[in-house]
Amino acid sequence: MVLLNFVLRKFHKSRQNIDMTDITDIENPKEEGGRIIDEPFDRALETRYLVYALSTITSRALPDVRDGLKPVQRRIIHAMGELGLDADARFKKCAKIVGDVMGKFHPHGDSAIYDTMVRLAQDFSVRYPLIDGQGNFGNIDGDSAAAYRYTEARLTYNGAMLLEGIDQDCVSFRPTYSGEDSEPVVLPAGFPNLLANGAMGIAVGMATSIPPHNAIELIDASLALIDDKDLSLDAIMDYVPGPDFPTGGIIIEPRESIKLAYETGKGSIRSRARWHVEELSRGQWQIIVTQLPFQVQKSRLVEKLAELIELKKAPFLGDVRDESAEDIRLVLEPKTRAIEPDQLMESLFHLTELESRFSINLNVLDSKGIPRLMGLIECLQAFLDYKREIVTKRAIWRRAKILSRLEILAALLVAFLNLDEVIRIIREEDEPKQVLMARFNINDIQANAILDTRLRNLRKLDEMSISKEDAELKKELDGLDKLLASQSLLWKKVAKELAATREIFAKDEKMAIRRSTFAEAPSKTQILTKEAFVIKEPITVVLSKRGWIRALKGKIDDLSSIKFKDDDDLLLSLQAQTTDKIVIFATDGRAFTLFGDKLPQGRGFGEPLRLMVDLDDSHEILAMFVPTDGCKRLVSSQKGYGFIVDETDLISQKRGGRVVMSLDAKQKSNICEQIRGEYIAIIGENRKLLVFKTEDLPSMTKGKGVKLQSYRDCNLLDVTTFNEQSGLTWLDTAGRTREMPEWRDYIGRRAGVGRMVPRGFSKTGKFS
Repeated sequence: MVLLNFVLRKFHKSRQNIDMTDITDIENPKEEGGRIIDEPFDRALETRYLVYALSTITSRALPDVRDGLKPVQRRIIHAMGELGLDADARFKKCAKIVGDVMGKFHPHGDSAIYDTMVRLAQDFSVRYPLIDGQGNFGNIDGDSAAAYRYTEARLTYNGAMLLEGIDQDCVSFRPTYSGEDSEPVVLPAGFPNLLANGAMGIAVGMATSIPPHNAIELIDASLALIDDKDLSLDAIMDYVPGPDFPTGGIIIEPRESIKLAYETGKGSIRSRARWHVEELSRGQWQIIVTQLPFQVQKSRLVEKLAELIELKKAPFLGDVRDESAEDIRLVLEPKTRAIEPDQLMESLFHLTELESRFSINLNVLDSKGIPRLMGLIECLQAFLDYKREIVTKRAIWRRAKILSRLEILAALLVAFLNLDEVIRIIREEDEPKQVLMARFNINDIQANAILDTRLRNLRKLDEMSISKEDAELKKELDGLDKLLASQSLLWKKVAKELAATREIFAKDEKMAIRRSTFAEAPSKTQILTKEAFVIKEPITVVLSKRGWIRALKGKIDDLSSIKFKDDDDLLLSLQAQTTDKIVIFATDGRAFTLFGDKLPQGRGFGEPLRLMVDLDDSHEILAMFVPTDGCKRLVSSQKGYGFIVDETDLISQKRGGRVVMSLDAKQKSNICEQIRGEYIAIIGENRKLLVFKTEDLPSMTKGKGVKLQSYRDCNLLDVTTFNEQSGLTWLDTAGRTREMPEWRDYIGRRAGVGRMVPRGFSKTGKFS
């Protein structure tokens, strides 16, 4: 970040007054030192990095806000214009075009040039292709184009519009890298190409990601800005509601989010595939996908869908077929008619690129060549200012041409009125030019015009036609003078040209119609989770003492017939559903989450639990349960510290689980008991019992907890919870439930010592 700030500071500071000695010293070292330059390392690093950063930012990655093109794109369009490859011209081999671009303008590899050409010709990559390609130029499946020796290209009408007026001295030219030719700094750009076709690029410390838009909407917004420069963003969005992707799709991003992105220049747009239900016989149906989100490869999407089917992660999707020809047609067959089409698609939107997000980052080079983050209105206004500049320069160029022509017409009129004398001077005088200049008081240019006219044409000169042309040109000249003297007339001229451009786009239905439409995003209640698409079936989860876990189909009450490995037996069991999340609480104070549908099936002995979670062999499992909203559990450590935690707060998405209790190195958690009443009964290894109210314990999500019972040389042994109506009970060695009528005698304050248990209490000292 420090280095990036240095680059940007140097960039802004040095655009007009840069000390180029740092850079030129690299390329032109002093003779006495040869190629060896003695300088501090940090200065050498900064200087060379600055050269690289400036080159990447200004000459490679970021588009110009005026014509919306990167240098390589601009050079390709200009080179094709020089080759005469207009929209009506014959196609020419791409190898020829690439060679011209590389040899004259772009000193880089041919692959970079050809790859750019291919993208500018793909109607699924750019909204308004600038190049008309003939041959294999790739497809939406991600297949690459054929080699440039096999393909041909010419400009489209859109590409030709970017060059319109380039020969009218309306843009600046600079020497090419070889110095043998010149190239335009920027193209005239007849329409707002930056926003119409978008751009993507990565520079040093910055990137650009501009989505395509509808050109007619952009022009309408531009015309509205010409009428009212203080137009609000809300008003502009009435014309430009959002991007218009080449591949169509449905934009589900809220208007406020799009507005924020247009205002700040940064944000994202969420879009989905377009689909419909196709009814079949016998009540069957299938889903047809006809449009994909922008930059989603169809073949990769089909592979992902097939993978989901194979891995059973999309249980309601039965099959996927690609029946595409020129248009996209993906067929999605449901596995069962029980599910609604909307539900099936919601699950696929969640799992695949049928829904994708396009980042917006309006980083561009402004009219001074400085990288800036612009909003939508800034980009449109920058284009309009540039368009006015183009109109002004073209008017100046045309004015100069008219003045030159009027000068020639004046000479031709002199020649017509004095035809015999002119012919005599040309025939008889040794220096007719000087004589003509002296005789008729004309200048050098006018004399040359007369001399360059053939004698037989002099006889055909018509005073009326000369006078008519002269009058028309003077009238046009007067109009140009008024135009150049009035800003309002200039803006009217800009609006008139944009309106004419709008008509060109409107005539082509394919270019005019918006491809991406808008829809509201589904609410959270409509969005189904991944677990919602797991087939719901009852299971019985069995965990053995040695840590092997498995899921048996159905609800099994009698587990006596379940087999285990030698020296192993049942530890915990649980009846659940395949859609449930199962929480495992261990003695290290962590809670782990397993998914019912992912547990090993009941065949065999299952799998070791420690292969599924990161649990050390020195720790054991205390509890296994399905978390329920509203249910709480008491967790405690051996030293008698604990707290109450919601069961849902124990859910974890990580293999390492969630740390619930903060324990010392030699301490373990030993209780994870569900709260079932308003009283808590605690007994220690010293057989002292304490009863207090549940409300005396704090509810926490993580921590050490508070002291439950005080001990001197022992630990907490067991905990239970109960209601006053049911009373305190315990199980004897025969499995019979015994009541403790005198439990009220043991009520005390939390963290107290308690009293010895009554006679006849369980020899184990536990409640169960």
